[in-house]
Amino acid sequence: MDVVGELLVAAWEDVKAGCERIEASPPDLYIERFNIALGQYMGALQSIVPLFIYMNKFYIETKLNRDLKDDLIKLFTEHVAEKHIYSLMPLLLEAQSTPFQVTPSTMANIVKGLYTLRPEWVQMAPTLFSKFIPNILPRAVESELSEYAAQDQKLQRELIQNGFMRGDQSRKRAGDELTYNSSSACASSRGYR
Repeated sequence: MDVVGELLVAAWEDVKAGCERIEASPPDLYIERFNIALGQYMGALQSIVPLFIYMNKFYIETKLNRDLKDDLIKLFTEHVAEKHIYSLMPLLLEAQSTPFQVTPSTMANIVKGLYTLRPEWVQMAPTLFSKFIPNILPRAVESELSEYAAQDQKLQRELIQNGFMRGDQSRKRAGDELTYNSSSACASSRGYR
């Protein structure tokens, strides 16, 4: 067996072990275990690919017309992410609706990782992906600004109800109901941004 084959076999064994850990997870740990597996694998890629850069450049790319990083990402995508995406996505959507059920960093890591592995998965939950990746949803339109403001106020109320404190607000304006009208004081302002 050549070095490339041995490397892919070693990566496969790691992927298989990670997949088994995720499968054995109870529902309350499923998201966290997927995040750990994804993070460890992507972190390992950051070390493995540079170590084999010479082999990648002069053997894999030229003779096999492939790329080592792409091969390793494809391995994880096909054998872990695709296998768990339909179990993971409902849990992520549920966790998103309950603030701080899953830490924001965990949600961000998973969503960005899934997008890296397969961008078309955005279609499964565009709103979820748009919270962590810019330009997923269509641009905002001025006619819907009041709706956006209402969504923001609802989020602020939910955060306060779930124990999130604002901290020292003495140097900021009060968070009372903000009024949004069509004429903005900023529009006529000549100040710098």
